[in-house]
Amino acid sequence: MRAGNFKGTGALARFVFRQQRFKILVWLAGLIGITLLVAAAYPSIYKDEHSKQAAFFTMENPAMVAMLGPGYEMEDYVQSVGAMFANEMLLFTVMAVAAMNILLVGRATRGDEEDGRIEMIRALSVGRLSHASAVLIVMVSANLVLAILTAAGLAVLGIEGIGLEGAALYGALLGASGLLFAAVTALFAQLAETSRGTAMFSFLFLIIAYLVRAIGDVSSDSLSWISPLGWVVRTEVFAANNWWPVLLLAAAAVLSGLAAFYLHAARDLGSGFIAPRRGKMHASPFLQTPFGLAFRLQRTNTVVWTIILFALSSSFGAILGDLESYFADNELMQAFVEADSAYTLTEQFITLLMAIMSVISLIPTVMVVLKLKSEETKNLTENFYSRAVSRNYVLGSYCLLSVLVSLTMQTAVAFGLWSVGGAVMDEGLSFTTTFSSAYVYLPAMWVVIGLAAALLGAAPKLTSLVWLYIIYCFVVVYLKDLLRFPEWMNQLSAFEHVPQIPVDEMNFVMLAVLTGGAILFLVVGFIGYNKRDLAG
Repeated sequence: MRAGNFKGTGALARFVFRQQRFKILVWLAGLIGITLLVAAAYPSIYKDEHSKQAAFFTMENPAMVAMLGPGYEMEDYVQSVGAMFANEMLLFTVMAVAAMNILLVGRATRGDEEDGRIEMIRALSVGRLSHASAVLIVMVSANLVLAILTAAGLAVLGIEGIGLEGAALYGALLGASGLLFAAVTALFAQLAETSRGTAMFSFLFLIIAYLVRAIGDVSSDSLSWISPLGWVVRTEVFAANNWWPVLLLAAAAVLSGLAAFYLHAARDLGSGFIAPRRGKMHASPFLQTPFGLAFRLQRTNTVVWTIILFALSSSFGAILGDLESYFADNELMQAFVEADSAYTLTEQFITLLMAIMSVISLIPTVMVVLKLKSEETKNLTENFYSRAVSRNYVLGSYCLLSVLVSLTMQTAVAFGLWSVGGAVMDEGLSFTTTFSSAYVYLPAMWVVIGLAAALLGAAPKLTSLVWLYIIYCFVVVYLKDLLRFPEWMNQLSAFEHVPQIPVDEMNFVMLAVLTGGAILFLVVGFIGYNKRDLAG
């Protein structure tokens, strides 16, 4: 690669940072803030050896190993709160960092190219690879800041078992993992022709890495070595402090980045190495409607997410048999965990799993509504409104499709867990109970759909806030007991009002209230969308 290919990189790096600075700052503040808040809460939760041993036995069961990675030794738990913190938080934090890098790099590379910004930049006296290198420089800087501030914050908290080396390793893991997924996304930006395809391939890579690690951690340790997330959970942060995974992650990031530069230099602007399938010569009557077009644009994305969620829930269903045996055979576990006599511990685990999977299902669901905002930004909605089509029809089509996608995602989650879990358990999961525990979250998901529509209609510049709300819902679902939020903060999450089937009794009144809230948000969105000016 000639030096001339990178001409103007410094100026473009400043431009990219200015363009992405708000998103970067929000992501960094959220990731660092949540990490430090959770770490600070651990000493008050696990105060004695008894509670630490209970946590050890909980993390040793196959379901938790599949979800969070292999646990530590009992001695590490008893001697170090840091080991417990890393075991429960590291993997999900790394996945959040990966999501940050995927979204930011995908938007700044293929997204800008798709919108025509790269063409204007190329008209200036800059190198062919200058913009791509500028994006990666910004992301290297962002991940470096994340690593340093996280490490420094953990070190100064003064928590038992969180020393300087362990804090540095924890921060380095976040930074190196972020760099890997930034480079992988830059690579997929050369293969796909659209920003949607880039994000889809990148998230698919993340989910496959998680699934391979989960299956490997439970059944075959060697399989986990294929996944970069498998490297992450073998660092034994705040215990053995193994640094070799950081080197592996950094090496993989460098190789992926070099491959991205090579492919970028070889392809034409606006093209990709994976050619899109040729469409039909004439559109069908269904495709000529706003709903039909919205469905066609989201079809591939929906199918891919359905497969991902089915595979993810199936992987958890596959270890339910081992989980059942673990609880039955481990008398110490029975003593440590308060079990409701009416329900098995496996059923109680499923309530947490369904809540987490429902929040994940929100990602493709909300993407459908926000696709209309993307179309408007690119002036593509003019294709709708050049015909005799009302705004209510267009927005209603996207909202209806989003509701149908939410139903599809929850069906995939429930079916994967029920079908595979039933095959490995002595007494299979109840069909009614499993599907009820998934569908009961639909009204909460519709609230988020309504919020997205309300922001799209009344405050389109703030539509990205819906992703912050989804992250907040996940934090409440997963960490509310640990962080001990005030009750009013928990109540802000729509998922907090959903009865956890089968442990809780069905509450149709609350579900009706959630549905009413979703309708109210939708009304606000439709009124705002009809009154405001459209871009373009």
